[in-house]
Amino acid sequence: MQLDSARLTALLAVIQHGSFERAARVLHVTPSAVSQRIARLEDELGLVLIARGMPCQATPHGERLARHAEAVALAERDTLDRLGVPAPDATRPTVRVAVNADSLATWFVDALSALQSMRVDVVIDNEDHSADWLRRGEVMAAVTAQTHPVGGCDRRRLGCLRYRATAAPAFLAQHFADGVTAQALQAAPALSFNTLDRLQARWAAQYVAPVEPGLGHRLPSANAFVEAALAGVGWGLNPEALVAKALSSGRLHELLVDTPFDVPLDWHYVRRLETVLAPLTDAVTAAAARHLRAGPGAGAAVDSLL
Repeated sequence: MQLDSARLTALLAVIQHGSFERAARVLHVTPSAVSQRIARLEDELGLVLIARGMPCQATPHGERLARHAEAVALAERDTLDRLGVPAPDATRPTVRVAVNADSLATWFVDALSALQSMRVDVVIDNEDHSADWLRRGEVMAAVTAQTHPVGGCDRRRLGCLRYRATAAPAFLAQHFADGVTAQALQAAPALSFNTLDRLQARWAAQYVAPVEPGLGHRLPSANAFVEAALAGVGWGLNPEALVAKALSSGRLHELLVDTPFDVPLDWHYVRRLETVLAPLTDAVTAAAARHLRAGPGAGAAVDSLL
């Protein structure tokens, strides 16, 4: 079975813009034409691809097909680039990337400031697991703390994102009155991004003891992490850039003075799309050089798995 490109384009437009009417305006056709293309694609596959509503949303099958359509569009753009054939401005591709929340809050947006050749669709995950999106074929690139390569991908070292273990003064007085000990860390509620977040435990192992910090709130947001620490409801590892002012003003304190925790970050991207992804790769590595602490080989390509 060969999927009709016009129908795939219609599917992508509806998912990206949230309605048949907005998709029709972008594609310069009528809403009826968009509806017919989606209906025919669904009939052909025997699957519901769009959940109609306000806004329209992709079903799991529609989401998977949309990722395929984006990859095909990028591959076609890559082929045209290699042939030296200019693509129409209207075909600016969408690149889906996985980025950890702390990078998104501190430096990644800067990479988009000069990027004109493509749109970026960001999904957020913990830095230790963002590469999993690449393995599943759901993104074309990822910022990740994973040090070993992903099959079919190349990578560049970006540098280190520095964290500080912080808490409000009243929280420290309540939970660490006798010092930051293994017992105190096991009892005091620690913030976490999600159930996979091991950052607080890794800091504890490096500076105190290999213990499981006490369970606190789960907050999948870098800014919420800072606000929670300021509110005195837990302690956690926050990017230094986000808490520098609070530390200097005394609104937050480090659990232990001068105990930074550096997380090396890499940029992984699908190898076969290297040419078309080059502007994004260059923008990401340049922004990382401006914001991250230099690490061994930062900005350089490293060996990848075939």
